[in-house]
Amino acid sequence: MEVSVIGSSQAQIGRSESVFGELVMGNPKVHAFSRVSFARNRRCDVGRVRFSLKAVAESQVAESNKDSADTSPKFSRSNDGVKLYVGLPLDVVSDPHAVNHARAVSAGLKALKLLGVEGVELPVWWGVVENETMGKHEWSGYLAVAEMVKKAGLKLHVSFCFHACKEAKISLPKWVSEIGENHPDLYFTDRSGEHYKECLSLAVDDVPVFDGKTALHVYKEFCESFEASFKHYLGSTITGITMGMGPNGELRYPSHHQKTADGTVQGVGEFQCYDKNMLSHLKQHAEAAGNPFWGLGGPHDAPSYNQSPDGNPFFKDDGGSWESPYGDFFLSWYSSQLASHGNALLSTASSIFSHKDVTVSGVVPLVHSWYRTRSHPAELTAGFYNTGARDGYDAVAEMFARNSCKMILPGMDLSDDHQLQGSLSSPESLLAQVMSSCSKHNVEVSGQNSSISQVPGGFGRIKKNLLDEKAAVDLFTYQRMGALFFSPENFRSFTELVRSLSQPSMGVDDLPGVNVKTAELKQAEAKLQMQAA
Repeated sequence: MEVSVIGSSQAQIGRSESVFGELVMGNPKVHAFSRVSFARNRRCDVGRVRFSLKAVAESQVAESNKDSADTSPKFSRSNDGVKLYVGLPLDVVSDPHAVNHARAVSAGLKALKLLGVEGVELPVWWGVVENETMGKHEWSGYLAVAEMVKKAGLKLHVSFCFHACKEAKISLPKWVSEIGENHPDLYFTDRSGEHYKECLSLAVDDVPVFDGKTALHVYKEFCESFEASFKHYLGSTITGITMGMGPNGELRYPSHHQKTADGTVQGVGEFQCYDKNMLSHLKQHAEAAGNPFWGLGGPHDAPSYNQSPDGNPFFKDDGGSWESPYGDFFLSWYSSQLASHGNALLSTASSIFSHKDVTVSGVVPLVHSWYRTRSHPAELTAGFYNTGARDGYDAVAEMFARNSCKMILPGMDLSDDHQLQGSLSSPESLLAQVMSSCSKHNVEVSGQNSSISQVPGGFGRIKKNLLDEKAAVDLFTYQRMGALFFSPENFRSFTELVRSLSQPSMGVDDLPGVNVKTAELKQAEAKLQMQAA
């Protein structure tokens, strides 16, 4: 497979490494980035910040080409090539009228363009755009980012984030949280009554909880407002939309949002079906099936969040309740609710954007813990009825195919060799299974790395997955731009990945005249200075 990320001249990579030396985010010690604000009339107020960046020496390859009249990269892309994207910082816009660390992002875009990257991914937060009042959308900051990307000559893939994010310190809209204070059943709820307040329960998709409007109605209005505001970018600069569908934007239940105190093996998670709207749906389903007692709640014999599959009878490989008629009834209902939610959201996005020459996508997570058991408990609590005897991803792939949407699969940097002992995990097997289901239903697949930083052997695993003809991945997004991404070690590894993909038959050390030593990168980093007024 040809990978469409680099032109015929490897000199561009050397030049991008030189640009790296100018990036504010190349200094891991820099935590406070500057902000350039945009007023409501979208004019830039640059008087608030002042930068002083020391230039660093160009690499030998770039130096030898500095007199060239044409400095733009030359691309030779195939229709079958894999396009590389890089995610922008999660908080690139945290105020609807401002772009955070704009100068650093601009320098980063320049480096990515020189490297031959196709484009960048932009997280667009519900809690930023529509924060104060339902139906009032403010896009100024995001419009400024789109213009920056356009001027850099890159493509833009937008991710709609209808969830909160602790890492980026972004919450759900204030008006949603205010309603949720008096109506906590807006949120997913576990067996103990704890509410997950980082996204709405899928059970309110069709419930008029927002002044007579359902959650789906509110999501649709958000998408329609975006379409109207960015119409001049759609199909040209903006070529992809990812529809957020749950926690962290993924199609799943928040089944394992609790972490162990000592970082040991995670347990199986818990079913999230105890808000009053989910229980109402379950009750109706049980009565229709002729077993009303099955609709009183989730499995009473399931383990808690951090217990192993054998902690209670439900998930035991031999004789567990998951194989009983009740188990099949509950798991079928639980997974079908998730699939219906995904179908409704993808259908909404497709109806708005498909005619704009924009590809609509959704993220399906790799819940790979306990995959080597028969019951696959972590997948079951997350909403995927996948066991050793049942393919739970066939229906998911069919749902994506029905809406002509692409599936994004994270975790393409994960390998079985580097999983925690005792977790019986297999990300490689799960990835292969999901891809097989996508192939069966002709669903195109895009990839991402995991959110875990510096996974051992991650870059090599990414390369293997992208070059696998059977996988047929056509787009990969590396997450994400920031201090770690532009650190000397990581940026060098990313650059080497691009090199190796452009000439997969050659090792990195065999590529001519483009290596920049790590020491030189560290020297460039040491020369970087920033002053903020």
